[in-house]
This record gives sequence, C-alpha cells and structure tokens, in this order.
Amino acid sequence: MANATYDYIKALHLIFMVSWFAGLFYMVRLFIYFKEADDKIPAQKAILQPQFVIMMQRLWWIITTPAMLLTVLFGVWMIALNPNYLLHAPWMHLKLGFVVMLLIYHFYSQRMLRHCESGALRWTSGQLRIWNEIATLFLVSIVFIVVLKNQLNWISGTLGFFAVGVLLMLGIKLYKKLRKQ
Repeated sequence: MANATYDYIKALHLIFMVSWFAGLFYMVRLFIYFKEADDKIPAQKAILQPQFVIMMQRLWWIITTPAMLLTVLFGVWMIALNPNYLLHAPWMHLKLGFVVMLLIYHFYSQRMLRHCESGALRWTSGQLRIWNEIATLFLVSIVFIVVLKNQLNWISGTLGFFAVGVLLMLGIKLYKKLRKQ
C-alpha cells in the first residue's frame, strides 16, 4: 500500500510540474507580447498592455504559483516517504540544485510581473526570448537527471546541456532573422 501511495504522489508531482512549466513558458510569452506592445500606436498600447497585465496576473496567481507550490509539496512528500534512498542519491542532489535554480527563476519572473504591472519592464523582447529558453534548459536538465539517474555519463550530460543551450540560441537567432523578412 505504501508503494501505491508513493506512486500517486509521484503522479501528482509530475502533473503539477507540467502545469508549473506551462505557466512559466506562457508567462514569459506574455512578457514578450507586453513589451512588443510598446511599438504599437498609443491607442493600441493603452488597450493591449493592461489586458496583458490582467492575463499575467491570472496566469501567475491562479495557475503558475499554485502549481509550483504543489510541485514542491509533493516532491517533499516523496522525499519524506523515502528519505534513505532519495537524500543519499547523488542524482537527487543535482536535481534539487536545479530545482532551487528554477525557484529563483520563478521568483525573478514574479518580479518581472511586478515591473509589467508598474509599466517598467526594461528587458527587450530578444532578452525575454532568451529568458524563456532558460526554463527549457531547466526542464531538459531535470527530466534527464531523473530519468537517467545514475546511468548518466556526466561528461556527455554536460556537453549535451550546453549543446541544447547553443541550439536554443541558434533557434532564437533564426527566428529573429525570419521575423524581419
């Protein structure tokens, strides 16, 4: 029975993790749309930016932050049910390091929401696109660490991590070039 409980908790952890990432990805897209509304005529900007702020606030406080809290809650619960294995596994230490960085990313994004609310977002849309890809790197890293656990060759894993980053940056540049045409 304890194993079945653990599996339900793990399933909920994964469901809320997916919801959390979906919220983070869409939030930064809204930041980009908000910033690009600066280039619209004043009448359009006056309509678009307040609407984007409403959308951001609802996404952040109704989906993204609750999903983050529930992801963390179910993750801590899993560790509490199996501390002897999980707290001594090197892959878990690495995963938790990435989760801490993801939490920093989350709260920095919340700060960016506050800047949008006050009309003071200073980032360019290009910088925001790169910011969006950082969440992708966290997602890829965390999933590979958890799935491969101790099977991961750390040299290949590190090279793969940087290769994904380079590919994402090249994709951003290609997208930017295609948008200008």
